[in-house]
Parts: sequence; structure tokens; C-alpha cells
Amino acid sequence: MTVQDWFEKRKQAQIQRRELERKIEVDMDPDLWVKCVHCDAQLLKEDLEKNNMVCPVCDYHFRINARRRIQQLFDENSFEELFQEILPSDPLEFSDTETYKSRLEKAKEKTGLDDAVITGIASIEGNRVATAVMDFDFMGGSMGSVVGEKVTRIIEKAIEERLPVLAITSSGGARMQESALSLMQMAKTSCAVSKLDDEGLLYINLLTEPTFGGVTASFGMLGDVIIAEQGARIGFAGRRVIEQTIRQKLPSDFQTAEYLLKYGQVDVVSPRKDLRNTLAKILEMHKEV
Repeated sequence: MTVQDWFEKRKQAQIQRRELERKIEVDMDPDLWVKCVHCDAQLLKEDLEKNNMVCPVCDYHFRINARRRIQQLFDENSFEELFQEILPSDPLEFSDTETYKSRLEKAKEKTGLDDAVITGIASIEGNRVATAVMDFDFMGGSMGSVVGEKVTRIIEKAIEERLPVLAITSSGGARMQESALSLMQMAKTSCAVSKLDDEGLLYINLLTEPTFGGVTASFGMLGDVIIAEQGARIGFAGRRVIEQTIRQKLPSDFQTAEYLLKYGQVDVVSPRKDLRNTLAKILEMHKEV
């Protein structure tokens, strides 16, 4: 894309945004309207949901939770959740501004989940796959003992049933309230992926907004095929930390999916509308005879 094309695209996005804003009354109902965090366009929530939570004006991909992700990617009624019995505890009796138990209770009330990952077996256009789907809304998608255990168990289940594995990540990294116990999950999940590789089974990573820290440094970037959703931010340390460390200004697109594709750290960057089809093709190509 040339500089002229970029300015023209931006101009058209601004024109569309103004047209949408003119249609909106001064007092907006928050249950009906959503403001795009990227271009500030005012969007009907119903239209946004029909468009897979992607802004129709600037193509910004809104962050979505694990349940919505499951609904979008897998065949209808095919998802069978496993390992729901694995629940978080507070082995260190951790407390900062509030107790860890309190934070867990609030996160459960907010999301309806027991922890930051949902695991199970599902199908994508008839292709069965074992999957772990992370949810950033649960304590920033942080990886604690439960996330590590459930990811490990779903990989072991895949080995048992000779299934490919799809790990869908959205995480800020390791869970500080579990200290070293959280960091140990990096080694644990990586060992599980190694066993999957020894069995010759396919492992796919789908990196979504955002994927950082200990998840990126373990099972999140070990896939045979690594797919990143369009616009997703992916990295280990945050941009600000890196800039302060090296005392240099980083490129504006640093740590985006497109930047990682340019330097060979991911294999595919896909818009949300194409993800299901992309995954189905990959699974079909690698299906065991």
C-alpha cells in the first residue's frame, strides 16, 4: 500500500464515520450503541455483533471472550467442554490491595468462568480438534495453575484420541498471585506440547488480541502452524518496557500480527471472518489417514 492509498483509505473511513455519527441522537443508549476504540465511530451493537465484532468503518477487531470465540469458530453444538472440575485455589494466601480469593470471585462473577481458559473437543467443518480457548476478561487471561493444568490435560487427551490441538491465546502473561507456581506452568505446558510433537500430531496456535508474557514464552508460540488474528498485539514484554530498556523508539506497528508476519514469527495473519475457513483447510490437509 502506497502512502497515497493509505491517506485515501483513512479519508474514506472518516467520511463513513461522520455519516454514522449524524444518524445518532445526542443521548445514546449504551445497550444499543458501541464506540469504536480505534476510529471513534458510533456503531449499532446489533450490527457490530453481526459483523463478528469487527468495526465496519476501520476494520478494527474488537476483543472477544472465549464463549463468543467458540461460537464463531466451531460447528454448531459440537463443542464438548472438558475438565470443568479443575478449580483455582489460593495456595500462597496471597494479598496485595485485596486478597487473591476476592479477585477470583470477582472474575468469576464478571465472566461466568472458573478460570481463564475453556478446554474441550469440537469440530470445524467436520474436522475434530482438541482445543484450549483463553479469555482475557478473566484476570487478564493470566496463566496460573488451573490454566497450565487444563492446557496440559487437553493435550494429553488429544494424544489419547489422536486429535490435532488448537490453542487460542489471549493473555497478559503469568499470574503474579501464584508466583513461582504460575511460572512452572510454562515448563509444564511446553513439555506437553513436546509429547504431542513426539506423537506426530498437529499443533496449531491462534494468537489473538493480546497475547503476551509467559503464554507467548511457552505453549503460545510452539505450534506447527502459528496463526495471528488481524491487528492482534503479540509479544513478551510490553512496548513501554522495551523502549525504556533499549532507550530507543520502536516502530509504530511493533508487536502487531502484521509486524510478526513480516519477520517470520507467525505463518498466517487472518481477518476474523476468514479464520474458520483457514483453520478448516489446515486441519483437512493434516488429517490422519
